[in-house]
Amino acid sequence: MGYRQSFYVLVLLITILASNTAPALAADGLNGAGLSPFWAIPFAGILLSIALLPLVAHHFWEHHQGKISLMWSLLLLIPLFGLVGSNEATSALVHTVTLDYVPFILMLLALFTAAGGIVVHGNLHGSPIVNAGILLIGAILASIIGTTGASMVLIRPLIRANDNRKHNVHVVVFFIFLVSNIGGSLSPLGDPPLFLGFLKGVDFFWTTTNLLRETLFVAAIVLAVFIALDTYFYHKEGVTRDPSPDSPIQISGLLNIGFIGLAIAAILISASWRPGIAMTLAGIPLEGQDLFRDVTMVFVTLGSLLMTSSEGRRENGFNWAPILEVAKLFAGIFVTMIPVIAMLKAGAHGAFAPLIGLVNQADGKPNALFYFWLTGGLSSLLDNAPTYLVFFELAGGDATHLMINQSLILGAISAGAVFMGANTYIGNAPNFMVYSIARERGINMPSFFGYLLWSGSILIPTFALTTYVFFR
Repeated sequence: MGYRQSFYVLVLLITILASNTAPALAADGLNGAGLSPFWAIPFAGILLSIALLPLVAHHFWEHHQGKISLMWSLLLLIPLFGLVGSNEATSALVHTVTLDYVPFILMLLALFTAAGGIVVHGNLHGSPIVNAGILLIGAILASIIGTTGASMVLIRPLIRANDNRKHNVHVVVFFIFLVSNIGGSLSPLGDPPLFLGFLKGVDFFWTTTNLLRETLFVAAIVLAVFIALDTYFYHKEGVTRDPSPDSPIQISGLLNIGFIGLAIAAILISASWRPGIAMTLAGIPLEGQDLFRDVTMVFVTLGSLLMTSSEGRRENGFNWAPILEVAKLFAGIFVTMIPVIAMLKAGAHGAFAPLIGLVNQADGKPNALFYFWLTGGLSSLLDNAPTYLVFFELAGGDATHLMINQSLILGAISAGAVFMGANTYIGNAPNFMVYSIARERGINMPSFFGYLLWSGSILIPTFALTTYVFFR
């Protein structure tokens, strides 16, 4: 059976299964209480594809990931339009694309483009103190220019600093831990899950004030373990000559810092400014402040490209592949999430009622421990942004209520999604980007399961201690 025939069979199968409980329409979208759990098949399918295909069919995945994302989207949309009706399905699709997906991608695109224009020239010598300093600076930058931006700015200078080290794999592994994940927990700019929370109504500085202790606690433990391990390897190797010629540290493309600042300002303004201007698209209101934010992100992207040296971007190894991959995959994720979010909003009346029972205590109160570990566990194996949304909706989906009355639960969801994205290569987008760059530079990076040994021995005990201190 060919790919086309297989696709038609899958569409037919899901349509038959889903039609057993055809969806109704609520005032704010699909009525999750009337949805069959079979509507979640495309969402589960695309997440499993992201998790497994890079491991079992790497070349196929690299060349066809956009088609795979489209396939799972159509497996949802074809039955949805057929069973619900074009008006309702169009409304749900436009709502997701315009209010969730487009702002999410534009923010990532602006920060990725601006950060890619900042070039660190020169060569450092990779001593434990220098390496720890780079990791610390990167962790701080991660909440300002995003985990993707900070990772892309600093991974190449870190690799150059350690190109004379026999044992340098651990340096990149801890870079993924701290810069590509944990450091991004203090603002919506830091990690995609937190930006999605911001779009859902979480205050911009809420994570800064409510996750500061947890972030400092986890980062301090991980950084201390790194310093001890790096010091051991450094002295075991002895002093060797660095093959990279000495040159002073210089930074070019500093104009991009201004562009990043403009992107941050636009996000802050959109959170508080209410111009009272709106337009509608397929019945979905597009508020003036949101349009202002999205247009500013486009301006930041174009301005950075036009006003930054192309030579500097080439030296930085800048290309569009990472952001294109994210855009294609998240298009499918956001589309297939539509019925999943509706079922979670239905609470005890929806198909995911057993999951609600799992994260709640016997008296019905939410359990922070289970929210932390379930959000984190799924973020490790799937992608932390949609996982965050799933548990955000499971906790009620009301940002104001969660911030004021359930701050511990919202903190557990946020920390689980961001921190535990570091547990595997596939937990967060920058992880694989750093992995690929390191391999290109000749570093013998661990396999998927080899990386699990690193995270399992260092991060899991750290998160268990974090649970005991903050989320029990």
